[in-house]
Amino acid sequence: MATASDEAEMSTYPDLKLFIGGKWRETPDTLPVVNPATEAELGRLPCARVSDLEEALTAAQKGLEIWRRTSPRARAELIMHAASIMRDRQEEIAQAITAEHGKPLAQARLEVIRGAEFFEWDAGEAMRVYGRVIPSASGSKISVHHHPIGVVAAFSPWNFPMSQPARKIAGALASGCSIILKAAEETPAGAIHIVRAFEEAGLPDGVLNLVFGKPSEISGFLIPQPAIRLVALTGSTVVGRQLTELAAQSDTRVLMELGGHAPVIVCEDTDVQKAAISGAIRKMRNAGQVCTSPTRFFVHERIFDEFAHAFTARAAATVVGNGVDDGVEMGPTANERRIPVLTELVEDAVSKGAELRTGGARLGGKGYFFQPTVLANVPDTARIMQEEPFGPIAILNPVRDLDEAITRANSVDYGLAGYGFTNRADYIDRMIDGVEVGNFSINTLEASLPETPFGGVKASGYGREGGTEGLESYLTTRNVWYSTEIV
Repeated sequence: MATASDEAEMSTYPDLKLFIGGKWRETPDTLPVVNPATEAELGRLPCARVSDLEEALTAAQKGLEIWRRTSPRARAELIMHAASIMRDRQEEIAQAITAEHGKPLAQARLEVIRGAEFFEWDAGEAMRVYGRVIPSASGSKISVHHHPIGVVAAFSPWNFPMSQPARKIAGALASGCSIILKAAEETPAGAIHIVRAFEEAGLPDGVLNLVFGKPSEISGFLIPQPAIRLVALTGSTVVGRQLTELAAQSDTRVLMELGGHAPVIVCEDTDVQKAAISGAIRKMRNAGQVCTSPTRFFVHERIFDEFAHAFTARAAATVVGNGVDDGVEMGPTANERRIPVLTELVEDAVSKGAELRTGGARLGGKGYFFQPTVLANVPDTARIMQEEPFGPIAILNPVRDLDEAITRANSVDYGLAGYGFTNRADYIDRMIDGVEVGNFSINTLEASLPETPFGGVKASGYGREGGTEGLESYLTTRNVWYSTEIV
C-alpha cells in the first residue's frame, strides 16, 4: 500500500520519455527507475532504438542549420529564459532529483540553482566569442573567426542529474551547436526538466534532443556518424578512453571530464579542527559520489592524531537517511552495485594493514545505504590508494613534510582536483606549482564554479567546461586571408 510520502513523490516525478525533433516519444523497451532510499520503482524509462537515433541525428542536423544562423544575442536570450523557468521550478526539480538519486533535498535544491547558473554564464559567453584582425606587412586583410563545430553527442552521468547535463547543453547551445544528449538511465529527471524548460522557451525543433538506452549501443551508433563533430563525456576514465578511441577513428574532437581521486594536503600550520570538520562534511556530500570529492588526506605527522580524531568523530556523526527527511546530511549511494565495490575496497585495505576508524559496511536493510567510512594509515599496496572509491570513504595518512605530501598526491594516474590547507605563502606556491591537477583549491573544498574553467590532466580528461574557456571545444577557429590583389 502506497504511503502519503510515496504518493507525493510520484506526483512530482516527471513522465519519462525521449525528446527527438521537438516531440516527446515513448518506446516499447523500458528500464525501471528506482528510488535508492526505498527501492520503490518511480517509473519506466523508454530506451532508444536505432530508428530513434537515426531520427535524432537527422533532427539535430536540421536544428543545427537554424541555430547556427541565430544571432548570439538571440541565443543568449532564449537560454536565459529557459534558465529562469528552471529557477521557478526549483522545488519540483529538486524533489525529482532526490527521489531518483537519494541526495538530501537541500543539496538537490542547490544543484538546480547551480545548473541554472551554468546556463546563465554560458549565455553571457555566447555574446563574447570574439574574433580578431591581424595586421599584415603585405597589406592583406587577415581575420580570425569562430564558428559552431556542429552536432554534439553528449553523455552525462548519474551523480548530478541536473547540473551535469546542464554543462553539456549550455556549452553546445551557447556556441550555436545542436546536441543529442544521452543522459543517465538511473537519474533521468534532471535532463527531462531541462528539456521541458527549453521547449517552453521556444528552442527550435531538433536543436536539443534527449535519448536514453544502453550506453554502448548509443555511443556505438552516434560517434562514428560523420555528422557528429564533438563527443562530450563526463564519466569514468575507462569509458572515456573507449569513447576517445572510437571518436579517433573518424577524427572527431572529444571533450572528456573523467575520474578523479582528489588529494588533500593538510599542513602543520593550519587550523586543525576547522580543516578536519570541513573535510569530513565535504567528503560525505553526495555520499562521496563526486569526481572532485576529497578522498586522500595527507596530514602532517605533528597534527595527524588530532586531525584524525576530529575528522572521524564528525564523519561518524553524519546523519544518514532518506533525502526527503529533515536533518539528513547524506543519502544512499545512487545504485546497488556501489555497495559490494565499496565493501571490497574497505576489506582489501584492512587486510593490508589499514585501520578502520569508523563505518565500513552497508547500513540498514532497505535502500542502498553505506556507512560514512574513515580508513587511517592505509598502505600504498591497498587498492583504494589507486582506485577512486566514488563513495563515502575517506583515507587519512600521515606525512613527514610537504615534499612527501606532494609526491604522494601525484602518485595516481588521476589529476582532476586537489586541495591544500595552510596559511604559509611559500607552501601555497609550492603546492600550486607541484600538485598535478586541473583544479587546485586552498583552504576551501570548492573546486568548480560556472565562471571558472573545469577539467583535468593526466587520466582525468581533456578540455575545459565553464569559464571563458568553456566554449572553446564547441567552436572551430577559421583564419580568413583577404588579399587586395591576385598573387
